[in-house]
Parts: sequence; C-alpha cells; structure tokens
Amino acid sequence: MKNTDISKYRQLFFSTFKLSACTFGGGFVIIPLMRKRFVEELGWIEEEEMMDLTAIAQSSPGAIAVNASIIVGYHVAGIPGALLTVFGTVLPPLVIISVISMFYKAFRDNPIVNMAMAGMLCGVAAVILDVVINMAKTIVQQKKIVPLLVLLGSFVAVRFFNVNIIVIILICGVIGALETWRQEKILKEAKGI
Repeated sequence: MKNTDISKYRQLFFSTFKLSACTFGGGFVIIPLMRKRFVEELGWIEEEEMMDLTAIAQSSPGAIAVNASIIVGYHVAGIPGALLTVFGTVLPPLVIISVISMFYKAFRDNPIVNMAMAGMLCGVAAVILDVVINMAKTIVQQKKIVPLLVLLGSFVAVRFFNVNIIVIILICGVIGALETWRQEKILKEAKGI
C-alpha cells in the first residue's frame, strides 16, 4: 500500500469521524458538511456528483449519513474507503449514545439539556433548509424543464396530497431513468449512431 493511499484512507476516516462527532440532527445535516469537506476543501468529488450521491443516499434504506458515507467512501477509495467512512460515521454516535444511555435519567430531567436540545432543533431546521435551497438552486441553474417539473411535482404531491415519500422516490427514479434514456437516444441520433 502506498503512502498516498494511507494518507487518503486516514483523511477519509478522520473527516467522516469529525463530521459525525460534531453533527446533530441526522443525515440532512451531515450532507452539506460532507459537501464542504469533499467537494470544496479536498476536491475529491464534483458538485453534481455530490448531488447524485446525496440522492442515492436519501433513496436507499437506512440512515442517510451512513448511506452517504458509504457512497462517498466507495467513490473516493473503493471498498476500503467505504468501510473506513462507515466506521468513521458510526463510531461517534455509538460512543455518545452508549454514554448517554448510562446517564439517561439525569439527562432526561435536566432543564438545561432540554433547552439545549430545543436550540439544536432550530439549528438543524436551518441547515436542512440550506440543503434544500442549494439542491434546488443547482436544479434551477441547469435550466432543464424535466428536473424542474419533477421538483415542483414532488413538492406538491408531498405537501398538498400527502403522497407517500417512497412512491415519490420510485416515480422520480423512473422519470430520471426515462429522461436519461431519452437524452442518450437523442445524442446517439445526433451522432448518427
């Protein structure tokens, strides 16, 4: 194994470990932090790839943070990278929850802890809103009609008609696959293949 590989593995593990240890509020909160680290700081992933990885992580069963870690780790360094990022993501919450469970009664009835949790909820909502705005901004900047219609249709279906999110994800997946197939067909016809 080369030193560059070891360095990359180390960075993958400690990046996801730090992100996971310092993130409250679930997977939607860790996604923008992963984007900042792996897209902006390290340059290992392109912006659009991160959007795709996020969509895959969100639509896969399981915790979004863990799914995103698996996908990012695999994308950057294959199976060893996926294993390291999963371990780095799961370890901090496992330790924290184990400690909290030993002192659950003291935490549950503590008004300071309850106020801190309420404050964190506001911060989590702000971070999730930021993720939504950034993802929507990317879709709008592409100026493609189908993704915009899917975005608006999905929002209307969830917000006003209470359509199950699994149904929406499946329908969006089918629409995305059909649109990709259509665009590839147009590209092939343009090249005369």
